[in-house]
Amino acid sequence: MAAEVYRLRDKAGETEKITINLGFVDLGHIDLLVREGFYSNRSDFIRTAIRNQLSTHGEEVRKSIVRHTLELGLRHYTREDLEVLKAAGEKLRIKVLGLASIAADVTPALALATIESITVLGALHASNEIKSALADRIG
Repeated sequence: MAAEVYRLRDKAGETEKITINLGFVDLGHIDLLVREGFYSNRSDFIRTAIRNQLSTHGEEVRKSIVRHTLELGLRHYTREDLEVLKAAGEKLRIKVLGLASIAADVTPALALATIESITVLGALHASNEIKSALADRIG
């Protein structure tokens, strides 16, 4: 199977929307910093805070990635990749930190025959049919 692992960058369309709850005082502090021009908006503040925390824990994250043998970035699985595995009688243990995607033309039967387990820290993009078929293998 051809290696298709890519380093992710923050571009439009390559982000995942999350929702957080903040106390009114914390939110007020953020709004004050935005008003004073330190950040362009709330999202800019939150992204910067998250990046600072990730940087602070960077070495621990790197060690954990190695320990858990995670692929870092974007990993795309095509129908052709899975058909090659099926013909060889092999199964995948998908372990990705970032984005794992399964091509739209992969059938649930092919996915079941070739994917033993899926662990994604980030996001999994696959059809609802694939996610339903593999529900007991997604951890």
